[in-house]
Amino acid sequence: MREARYGAIELGGSKVLCAVGSAQAIVAEARIDTSGPEQTLAAVEAFFAPHRRGLSALGIAAFGPLELDRTAPSFGSLLTTPKPGWGGTELVQRLERALSLPVAIDTDVNAAALAEQRLGAGRGRDPCLYVTVGTGIGVGVLSSGVLLHGLLHAELGHLPAPALCDFAGCCPFHGRCLEGVASAQAMAQRTGAPAHTLDDAHPVWELEARYLAHLLAACVLSHAPRCIVLGGGVLARSGLRARVAVQLVELLAGYVPRRELTLEGVGDYVLAPHFPERAGLVGAFLLAEAKAGEIK
Repeated sequence: MREARYGAIELGGSKVLCAVGSAQAIVAEARIDTSGPEQTLAAVEAFFAPHRRGLSALGIAAFGPLELDRTAPSFGSLLTTPKPGWGGTELVQRLERALSLPVAIDTDVNAAALAEQRLGAGRGRDPCLYVTVGTGIGVGVLSSGVLLHGLLHAELGHLPAPALCDFAGCCPFHGRCLEGVASAQAMAQRTGAPAHTLDDAHPVWELEARYLAHLLAACVLSHAPRCIVLGGGVLARSGLRARVAVQLVELLAGYVPRRELTLEGVGDYVLAPHFPERAGLVGAFLLAEAKAGEIK
């Protein structure tokens, strides 16, 4: 008997990854540029159309904020988002209608946390947090085996940032929040050059490590995770993850009396992702698998 197949979507601000198969084995995939919602979702539907009859469910890992309250009429839609034109876009309802499949959805960072905790760097550690630093900053939280939802999902990237420099921040909602001062977009505005082009010796990297250490300290003190997986394009910079970890230990100043938060132990606490490019997509497959299990 053929193993169950699922569909997975990682909907990002600049690209969409679509795939068919499972978290362990992808059999078909495509990359779609993220443009307006109508054009983008039409391309997504066209990719899945030939495969849908063989799929058990579809999982979506999407940028947010998202409406994840299952009792809300707009469940599965984007809320007010910095991505122009996407606010209010239906995702779950539209794709359920178009593909006649059960659809599960969560934020891209929650899906990444699920992937890393179940199959990756944080395997078996609970609570497990996934922090991504790229165009934006997001935090996914898995605790007691489930992804964190409540009034909203976690939005720790929009915590107020400490005034470590005079940059006003680029977040359209908050200005100087952590995303507004430490995302790749913020670094480019502050320095006048894309983050990946900046020399290792540029002082912005020390500032970046300090800002991210403040974010991780908030994660530790609010959610007490067993590990934090730190990913995203900005963290591709050699040595940055280690600098953040060291500064995290310094910021906490021994308040949390655990070996994981000492200079000797923090390297096994602040972790590189096992799925550096595909954590959201792998998580989307796991969401789909869970959705299929719900309806059996």
